[in-house]
Amino acid sequence: MLGKGVVGGGGGTKAPKPSFVSYVRPEEIHTNEKEVTEKEVTLHLLPGEQLLCEASTVLKYVQEDSCQRGIYGKLVCTDFKIAFLGDDESALDNDETQFKNKVIGENDITLHCVDQIYGVFDEKKKPLFGQLKKYPEKLIIHCKDLRVFHFGLRYTKEEEVKRIVSGIIHHTQAPKLLKRLFLFSYATAAQNNTATDPKNHTVMFDTLKDWCWELERTKGNVKYKAVSVNEGYKVSDRLPAYFVVPTPLPEEDVRCFQGRGIPIWCWSCHNGCALLKMSALPKEQDDGLLQIQKSFLDGIYKTVHRPPYEIVKTEDLSSNFLSLQDIQTAYSKFKQLFLIDNSTEFWDTDIKWFSLLESSSWLDIIRRCLKKAIEITECLEAQNMNVLLLEENASDLCCLLSSLVQVMMDPHCRTRVGFQSLVQKEWIMGGHCFLDRCNHLRQSDKEEVPVFLLFLDCVWQLAHQHPPAFDFTETYLTVLSDSLYIPIFSTFFFNSPHQKDTNMHQRQLSLPLTQSKSSPKRGFFREETDHLIKNLLGKRISKLINSSDELQDNFREFYESWHSKPTDYHGLLLPHIEGPEIKVWAQRYLRWIPEAQILGGGRVATMSKLLEMMEEVEHLQEKIDERHHSQGALPAEAPSLLRSSARLSSLFPFALLQRHSSKPVLPTSGWKALGDEEDLAKREDEFVDLGDV
Repeated sequence: MLGKGVVGGGGGTKAPKPSFVSYVRPEEIHTNEKEVTEKEVTLHLLPGEQLLCEASTVLKYVQEDSCQRGIYGKLVCTDFKIAFLGDDESALDNDETQFKNKVIGENDITLHCVDQIYGVFDEKKKPLFGQLKKYPEKLIIHCKDLRVFHFGLRYTKEEEVKRIVSGIIHHTQAPKLLKRLFLFSYATAAQNNTATDPKNHTVMFDTLKDWCWELERTKGNVKYKAVSVNEGYKVSDRLPAYFVVPTPLPEEDVRCFQGRGIPIWCWSCHNGCALLKMSALPKEQDDGLLQIQKSFLDGIYKTVHRPPYEIVKTEDLSSNFLSLQDIQTAYSKFKQLFLIDNSTEFWDTDIKWFSLLESSSWLDIIRRCLKKAIEITECLEAQNMNVLLLEENASDLCCLLSSLVQVMMDPHCRTRVGFQSLVQKEWIMGGHCFLDRCNHLRQSDKEEVPVFLLFLDCVWQLAHQHPPAFDFTETYLTVLSDSLYIPIFSTFFFNSPHQKDTNMHQRQLSLPLTQSKSSPKRGFFREETDHLIKNLLGKRISKLINSSDELQDNFREFYESWHSKPTDYHGLLLPHIEGPEIKVWAQRYLRWIPEAQILGGGRVATMSKLLEMMEEVEHLQEKIDERHHSQGALPAEAPSLLRSSARLSSLFPFALLQRHSSKPVLPTSGWKALGDEEDLAKREDEFVDLGDV
């Protein structure tokens, strides 16, 4: 398969030498047990981290089929991570240590990052959960960042096997209480060690001043106002303490339905129109509430329907767009393409990889999100319409689409500080339920719904198509996605600002986690309020809830017109959404699969890095010219990206460790399908990097 890549040195580079690491076979451990116990690596614990269980003489396998080799060492489990302590730590060159994660090592797995655990019994792989009657000879851990670890336990003492396997299963699979997360232990122990970075100017949106600054920046302060009616969460524990609403909206209306059913400001366009979002009204109703809701909705209609924007474009995301179930199902299928146990499994799926990719529908979901964001952008930019996003709780697809629209329309959101502020505003203060969507508490009735990862993937599509428009790289996005499962910082571990403030600042209260159950009815207006809409508001509300089909022709004209002109990287930015343009985010999803990489970088990867560096040089030169500087040069260490080519790969900087095999372990049937070795060698120069999938 040409799009998926192969293992092989390109451009005369050599594969890494296995002599850096002491690899052994399982039977060699039995004969060298004394030597194994002497080679121990110190376990480094974070503040508040405690060791729970450990096992010695564990073999961390190299994922090959031809020979079962690996690195022997100790497997430990703490209340923060699973860690393998082997003698391969010294194998890393000093030049490469700068690419190491500062919180977790290459052989560390945070407990929240564990996806599935399998055991191998008599060469049969079975999922592990609960209490075990029999313990496996090999442990396989699938991670949410798509790493796969194999640990051999054949020569580990029986009691140690029981403790480490039971401990790992319990601390990664069993339901948890919020206050038992490592996040709190770390926050307590490290509170005196934290320091604020003076260069970090991310707007946190936790004060009225922050919202006023954002209104002034987007020139939305004429028609909209920041309110403090929810200060202390007196009105709603779902909304932030401060937010922005239309100026004519009385603060009493915010209190009516605990902040539900009111238009909340997200962002203002340069022409004065705005992007708004709204959650559904409360489900419980009686006859007295019907009249109140009539007056309430009628007042809302007048507020968002003021001249000069005579038409309001509404998007009912709960009924006319993706569902959370669509996202969850698609990603569950999609991630299986990258959770590869061994080389044989990789090559067995190779011939049907594209069909499996298409059947997952993940790329199609990305395309639909980008298309919807372009439609909203067209309404704001070309039609001069206010756009109102409607969703059950306005905290999932509202967050995704409002953020995407701002990345496309506001160049400030394409800077690192601006992007971080955007995430803080739309996702953290917007009340996205990270705790539930990531299933950090391992609740059995919940499955992970990666809405935020979907957003990052959409942003990557934009950044991949228009690199000069962004002040950050794909590596930044990849690391950000990994941070979802590292319980050090509180950013991605709560369902709302109220929950975060309550638990982080007043832990002694130990307030229970409030679960908001969605209505089984899809759509913004439920069955109970259908008669209210039809009989009381009639044509006026029908005009508010207009069909998006009317704007399809305008969308196509807007989309094609923009792409026919030269791109202004400091202005409006639209992605290509045609079939081949939506690609697999290779660095995020394929970084741990050596067979999908080109060892040493290869000609394609090397040329790609050269072009990126040349583009950066040109960009820096433009900045220098703009500031009328007469001198300037790149830092001396910049060319080091190419100097350390022995371990550089096409998925640099993540995939530094490779399976140490000079050839891909490809089954005979696979060889016949692809042709003979000479034929493969001729094709190698035609292979493209996985980023072009």
